[in-house]
Amino acid sequence: MKKLRVGILFGGRSGEHEVSLLSAASVFNAIDKNKYEVIPIGITKEGHWVTAAHAERLLKGKFSHPQEKHLRAGDPEVTPAAAVLARGEAVLVPPEPHPQGSSLTALQTEAAAAAAVRPAHAIEVDIVFPVLHGTFGEDGTIQGLLELADMAYVGAGVLGSAAGMDKDVMKALFRAAGLPIVKHVTVLRGDWEAEPKKIQKLVESKLKYPVFVKPANLGSSVGISKAHDRKELGPAIDEAAKFDRKIVIEQGVGGGKHKAREIECSVLGNDKPEASVPGEIVPSKEFYDYDAKYLDEGSQLIIPAKLTKAEAKKVQQVAIGAFKAVDCSGLARVDFLMEPKSRKIYVNEINTMPGFTSISMYPKLWAATGVSYPALIEKLIQLGLERHEEKKRNQYSR
Repeated sequence: MKKLRVGILFGGRSGEHEVSLLSAASVFNAIDKNKYEVIPIGITKEGHWVTAAHAERLLKGKFSHPQEKHLRAGDPEVTPAAAVLARGEAVLVPPEPHPQGSSLTALQTEAAAAAAVRPAHAIEVDIVFPVLHGTFGEDGTIQGLLELADMAYVGAGVLGSAAGMDKDVMKALFRAAGLPIVKHVTVLRGDWEAEPKKIQKLVESKLKYPVFVKPANLGSSVGISKAHDRKELGPAIDEAAKFDRKIVIEQGVGGGKHKAREIECSVLGNDKPEASVPGEIVPSKEFYDYDAKYLDEGSQLIIPAKLTKAEAKKVQQVAIGAFKAVDCSGLARVDFLMEPKSRKIYVNEINTMPGFTSISMYPKLWAATGVSYPALIEKLIQLGLERHEEKKRNQYSR
């Protein structure tokens, strides 16, 4: 029986490049090789697409230090190892569907031509698993490219990805769906640079300190700061403005020693999604920032979260509501904030391609619900194929 060819697409130009390597390595190692033929496809930080033995070597974690058991973002090996992806064949998705199906077409680079490497060839895949996080991978851009090439792929489509990535648009859709969200203000980088005092007054007229300042389009808590007062607000906006032209400033939940509880719930499916048991993050730092997620060892994952049955059911219902609100498909992790005293729950955000290592919250929540990591990968591939088949029913001309 012919194996299904799965292209694992990883890397990318975003600030979450290393996180993508972690996720892709886990998928590559856990996927059932008896059922699937896996094709690693890397994208360098410069945006070059490559398929090479180096990509597979990187994903399998074969580094120069054999004593290293776990690849972690921030390790000295991560970024230098990723640099080997720059040596190889550049890959482009064809502008129109391949006559025999979907494919990625490898083109000769100047270096390859100079070395008299063999001519271009097509890399056939049945489905792409884009384990890309953040800008250019989770925001609808790569999804649009795959749609143009008529390729099946795992995860949310163009609209769901773009809406889920933009925290400002996401919150508008959540509000329209009647979901509970915290107060927030959205400002543009240009307006902040032109009239900082006016923006400061706007924020302080709408919100109370502490506030969280975030780039509208980014993930893994990159560029996020907590501002406790006016003195910290400016630097926090400056930091977020490095990563996006649109900055979202949110009212903090809780206060003083009573920090908000951070609840997460995984969602799986297409038109009829299901939710996992909720889990809880207890950050090692003041909030669950990039370092707390990927570098520090002190953060705790509590699965299932210590909630009443009614609270857990509410989280699951709202998670599915958030999934549908942004027209998501395949997978998503929905993050919540719980007010410690009133225990009121707010939707914080949805991640349409959450961290996907075997120890990441998304698969761990499904494991606690009864779906193993390898089974989860298989289910996501099937959901991607089903959605592609459903789309083929669409008529694009009269």
